[in-house]
Order: sequence, then C-alpha cells, then structure tokens
Amino acid sequence: MDTFVDSSWYFMRYCSPDASAAMVDARNDYWMPMDQYIGGIEHAVLHLLYARFWTRVMRDVGLVGFDEPFSNLLTQGMVLNDTFYREDNSGRRTWFHPDDVDVAHDDKGRPMGAVLKSDHEPVSLGGIEKMSKSKNNGIDPKAQIEQYGADTARLFTMFASPPEQTLEWSGSGVDGAQRFLRRLWNFAYLHHQPIAARLNNRAGDGLGACALKKAEAEHLTEALRDLRREIHINLRQADFDFTRRQFNTVVSAAMKMLNTLESLGQSKAPSTDTPSLAVATEGLGILLRLLAPVVPHITHALWVECGYARVGGELIQAAWPQVEEDALLRSQITLVLQINGKVRGSISVPADADGPTIEANALASEAFQRAASGQTPKKIIHVAGRLVNVVV
Repeated sequence: MDTFVDSSWYFMRYCSPDASAAMVDARNDYWMPMDQYIGGIEHAVLHLLYARFWTRVMRDVGLVGFDEPFSNLLTQGMVLNDTFYREDNSGRRTWFHPDDVDVAHDDKGRPMGAVLKSDHEPVSLGGIEKMSKSKNNGIDPKAQIEQYGADTARLFTMFASPPEQTLEWSGSGVDGAQRFLRRLWNFAYLHHQPIAARLNNRAGDGLGACALKKAEAEHLTEALRDLRREIHINLRQADFDFTRRQFNTVVSAAMKMLNTLESLGQSKAPSTDTPSLAVATEGLGILLRLLAPVVPHITHALWVECGYARVGGELIQAAWPQVEEDALLRSQITLVLQINGKVRGSISVPADADGPTIEANALASEAFQRAASGQTPKKIIHVAGRLVNVVV
C-alpha cells in the first residue's frame, strides 16, 4: 500500500512492537490516544488528516476503541532564512547557501548587496524564505552541533520564537545563546566548590539541602532578600509559561535568574558558608532544574559538578523547584506618586502600612513638596500596592 498508509498508524505500532498476531494489541489502548501532536502546517493534510482517517478505519474494524489518535495539536511555525541566487539568460535561478555568500549591510544593519565567496561576483538577494532544499537555505543541525554543541542549538531554537510562530534563523542569535551558556558555566565554576561543601554538610536533608531554611531566610540582609525574591518571581513566571508552552519566555526567565545570581559577585565566591552562599546554592539549584528540559547536557554536568546530585540524585529525576511564597514577601514596597493624575515620583513605605501612614508619607515626600509648590491637598486617592494620587 501507499507509504502514506504506513505513516498514518506507525505510532500505534510503537505501543506494541512485538505483537505477532495483529497490527496492535491491548497495550495500544493503554498508551493511545497520543497526548500531544506537533507538526508544521504542511502536515495538516498529508499526515494529520490521514492519521485521523486511518484511526477511524482501525476503529471500524475493531482494532482500537477510540475515535481520534491525538488529544492535542500544536502547529509549529516555519524556520526562515535568507536566500541568494543568480539568474541565467533563460530565467533559471541557481540558489546559493547563505554560508557561501558575503553580505554587505547599511548603517542600520539592512542588507544592501551580496557576493559569492568563491568568485566575488554579485548575487541577488532573494529575501527571507522558509528553509528548503529548493532554495538551498537550510541549516545543517550536525554542523551547528559540531560548532556550538547541541545545547546551544536547542537554546537558540527555544528562545528565538514561541513554538507556534515563525522563527528567523540568526547567526548572531546562536552566538548569543552560546554566550549565555558560557556565563552559566563560569558562574557555576566560580561557586562549585563552596556550594558542594555546603551541600555535603547538609546531605541528610536530601534535595531540601538546596533550599534556605526558615531561620536562614529570616536573617538575610535586605539586598539578599531582594535577590532571592527575584529568583522566585522568575520561577513563578516560568512555571506558568511552561504550562502554556511559551518556551521562549521560560528561557527569558532563566536569563533573568542568571543576571540576578551574577549580582552576588563574579570576581570571587564566598569561601565559607555565608548567607550569600546559601542564596547562591538555592538559586543555582533552581536555575539548573528550570533549564534542564531546554539544555539537558550542560545542566546535568553542572548539577553533578556542584554537588547537587549527592543530595538530590540525578537531575532528570530531581523534583521540580517550588516557589517559596515567603520569599516573595516584601518588607518595603514602592508606590507611584501622582499629583493631579500626573506622575511626579515615587515613595517607599512598609509593606504592611495602612492608608493614613501611606498618605502621610506621600505628603511628606520631597517629590510632593517640590511639585505641589505649597498648594493645599484637597483629596488623596490611594490604590493599594500601586499608587498614591494627591489632588491639589
């Protein structure tokens, strides 16, 4: 039969590969329907529709007990890249791979022209097109992996675009992904010995050795509280983004985490078990677990080298990090200060301050005194947690 028939049910055969008496057996009913189908728009007919049709054929002859083969559909975006060509006298185009072309750009980075590297003669700009053999603008994954490593390629692909949107290939974007992973490695290298020592001393706590104990958290400085809060705020956002398959913002949250951790100091790591090291241990443990589905190789290596594996086991089996609600609490909050509806500055008040206290702070602030020019307040509007508007 036509090969389209094979591609319309092979995934069910995986569920019972050694069944000798029939196409599928009872194991297929356990594993199917499939939880998630991912395919590009060109698969909507030639695979997805055929698979749905063939599943109903199998249902009608009593081989399966379900109507649809897939529970959820994600239509992925296309990957785009530049195209270059020359046209002969007959109008036939010869397409050249982007790696074989030198492109000149204007001061705004827009392409102005291009020449072929082999003969330095001009080629025409074909614009941005879907990667394809016919346009000779595909990227060889093997070459990318050999040059950058698999994790860099994975990170760029995840970060460049949401999965359902088109992705424009960018060499500079790949370089940026590799720089991020180098920064992650450098931070872990700087801290791995003191972190491993701290974890070893608390090995009896299991994976809980990664987190701050309540007594430790209560004695953090305000700066370390703010730093730890940023880690958990980004973890909460990444958790939400994972559930909606918004992987690019998951990577963005991880990048913000690393920026926050680097503010602990890049020049040297604490030599003893200090509050700073406690925050670094917890933060890096969260970051490695958050990134593991995206860049599994580097995170596994760092998980082991930093000693987390001794307390939490293999990274692939480690419990997912949990947001510590206590870490999100603030002792001080910043409110926007408005006068007659126009922003004039901000004020800092205790997080548990009541209305009269907040209003008194607003009227006593330098920003209000300067902007009000001695005018008498007629009304004060307080929006909890956001702003104070003084009408004069």
